[in-house]
Amino acid sequence: MSEAQEKAYQVLARKYRPETFADLVGQDAMVRTLKNAFEADRIAQAFIMTGIRGVGKTTTARIIAKGMNCIGPDGTGGPTVEPCGECEHCVAIAEGRHVDVLEMDAASRTGVNDIREIIESVHYRAASARYKIYIIDEVHMLSKSAFNALLKTLEEPPEHVKFIFATTEIRQVPVTVLSRCQRFDLRRIEPEDMIAMLRRIADAEEAKIADDALALITRAAEGSARDAQSLLDQAISHGAGETTADQVRAMLGLADRGRVMDLFDMIMKGDASGALSELARQYADGADPMAVLRDLAEVTHWISVIKITPEAVEDPTVSPDERARGQGMAAALPIRVLSRMWQMLLRAIEEVAQAPNAMMAAEMAVIRLTHVADLPTPADLVKQLTETPPPSPPPSGGAAAPMGNGGSEARGGLAPRSGGNGNGATALAMAEETALAHYPTFDDVVALIRANRDVKLLVEVETGLRLARYEPGRIEFTPTEDAPADLAQRLAGRLQGWTGVRWGVTLVSGATAPTIAETRDSERLELEQKAKAHPMVRAVFAAFPNARIAEIRTPKELAAEAQAEALPEVEEDNEDWDPFEDG
Repeated sequence: MSEAQEKAYQVLARKYRPETFADLVGQDAMVRTLKNAFEADRIAQAFIMTGIRGVGKTTTARIIAKGMNCIGPDGTGGPTVEPCGECEHCVAIAEGRHVDVLEMDAASRTGVNDIREIIESVHYRAASARYKIYIIDEVHMLSKSAFNALLKTLEEPPEHVKFIFATTEIRQVPVTVLSRCQRFDLRRIEPEDMIAMLRRIADAEEAKIADDALALITRAAEGSARDAQSLLDQAISHGAGETTADQVRAMLGLADRGRVMDLFDMIMKGDASGALSELARQYADGADPMAVLRDLAEVTHWISVIKITPEAVEDPTVSPDERARGQGMAAALPIRVLSRMWQMLLRAIEEVAQAPNAMMAAEMAVIRLTHVADLPTPADLVKQLTETPPPSPPPSGGAAAPMGNGGSEARGGLAPRSGGNGNGATALAMAEETALAHYPTFDDVVALIRANRDVKLLVEVETGLRLARYEPGRIEFTPTEDAPADLAQRLAGRLQGWTGVRWGVTLVSGATAPTIAETRDSERLELEQKAKAHPMVRAVFAAFPNARIAEIRTPKELAAEAQAEALPEVEEDNEDWDPFEDG
């Protein structure tokens, strides 16, 4: 057996890990800064690398460590941004066995005792290298006490000590630590650079893989080199020869992007039957319903961006045919329709994630999307209202007809504004006033919430809202301490959805009016206290300590109930009336 066969297989992400700054892909700004710092001998005492997964944070830390300690093939070199890779220090660091380059995983060593070991060891000089370097990966996982313990050493370390941190969550690192480090933000790798890197690796591995398959891998990797290399490794094994885009698509559980655009086109045309059939075919071919909806959202976003910035169509991960279709859709669809599609898809993705049957939820989402596709936008509705002539004034010259015994205005009988010339603004204002006339008091708003069976909102309004001012279409209130932060926003949205009119719901301070629940509960509590003070009730509670008051009826209520059930009074002059006589 050959030596190559005896050697254990190494995954592509490790086999092609960058060894020098020149090998790093897509991080030109950072490489330029570090190169100038090394050449000017302005090497910082601490670095912190941040970025998404798989863009080279830990790899960069090791390259910096090699550059600081490299002595060159002849043993006389100094710090460099081009480590030789041949001297004892470069080889030992690359193999992870250098005694003066210590790597620590902060995810598993988070405590102050772990940092104390570092603090105690920094005073000893490096055993063989130029610098003693501490690489702490996922540094944001350190505890608060551990960060505090490290601060003094990090601010004034010995000359022979350097710190290099790596993290994906830079916001969780205390600002006191960030201020003591030189920060580098590693960027997501651009699609062009990613495809070129994957092609180099595939050629080096003598693997045949189609360009459109590499584009799919690049899109799925989302800018992460490690993710892309791992997917390439999997795709090469999956293809077992020449790997095609269809094989990669099946491996990733994705739908064909062309078929996703077909589905998108059917939805936009309102073809519910065709859209459901296409979704079923993609599902039968192995596409995940969640992935299909996400692809629809991606297409919606892509077309929206093309509509605003046409040059965005030049995406290397998209085929020429898809670019042409995208340009056509962007020209045909208004941005309002695309925005509505985006919002509904976000809602649908949440529903599919929570549904017991993902395919059923996806089908219902497609039905909703096709149903609203041909509905007019709000702008079209306003245009229709502006083109509709206002109703003719009532015969009484604009006065509303009085109601039977109340003398109040009839609902919808508002007089038109003076000087009306039939313009749309007047018609729209009259329509809003007519709709709002149904809700003259806040109690009518509460009744509307109850009628629509929004139990959650009803409870929050009754318990968390202290009304300061009300007029139809405008509510001002002070929230209680337990009121949700978004109560005003959700209340306005629900009322607009139910009435078709925009409501102004505003938070104010200083309102002391009791909530609906407090008013209701205070009356009941007052009655309960009076009842419990009664001697007979006290005697009942003394005999039955676990008893409770289930219902209280006041004398007025009892009298009203008795009156309703009583027989009719007999006229005094009707002496022949017999209560037991029929008829």
